[in-house]
Amino acid sequence: MNALIVIPTYNEAENITRLVPAVFEALPRQDFSVLVVDDGSPDGTGDLVAGMIETKFPERLHLLRREGKGGLASAYITGFRWGLERGFDAFLEMDADFSHKPEYLPEMFAKIAEYDVVIGSRNVPGGGVENWSLLRKLISRGGSLYARTLLRCPIADLTGGFNMWRKSALEAIDLDSIISRGYSFQVEMKYRAYRHGCRIVEFPILFPDRKAGTSKMSGAIFREALRNIWRLRALKFPEK
Repeated sequence: MNALIVIPTYNEAENITRLVPAVFEALPRQDFSVLVVDDGSPDGTGDLVAGMIETKFPERLHLLRREGKGGLASAYITGFRWGLERGFDAFLEMDADFSHKPEYLPEMFAKIAEYDVVIGSRNVPGGGVENWSLLRKLISRGGSLYARTLLRCPIADLTGGFNMWRKSALEAIDLDSIISRGYSFQVEMKYRAYRHGCRIVEFPILFPDRKAGTSKMSGAIFREALRNIWRLRALKFPEK
């Protein structure tokens, strides 16, 4: 499959020049490209990516510059649409801060040959988090349990953002119908895939805390996501 790795960025100058080479090193194959969707980072993240395109990865690294912070959901949807227009067959979501380890990429690429959706999961046996406080662990686990219970969805890690999708899965989900704009985007994408009968697999990953840069998560964003689960529950789907 010809795959596209979509990496949204906002003020990731401390990470992006290390992450992009690490991705290409972890996947010594030619059937994928990387797209960075930068939301006008004032720290020059977009300029650093442009420099890598010019000097290191002129054919397989791409940059979309957006003005202002459009949000994570919008960044991913923009990246997915960019790739769909260019004929990519599979799409991988990845954070820029090394919380999603490049070493897991070969396994994700192998599994997408068998499944419609591949989830790097913190909540299956063998998975977990590194260097998180007890409070943050409780919030993360509680958020997934809350969504899983309300939506009656068996996916263990509904809130995680290290996921890979076949083109057919994105087409089934229908990106135009997505209602989430923030943290609940990851929940909605997986829930829609599940309700549309996509073949989904979770495999264990360790999720470390970021070492550089600043987290974009806030209490307000998380609370908004929990409220949005009720909107997702009200969605209507055809019977399987």
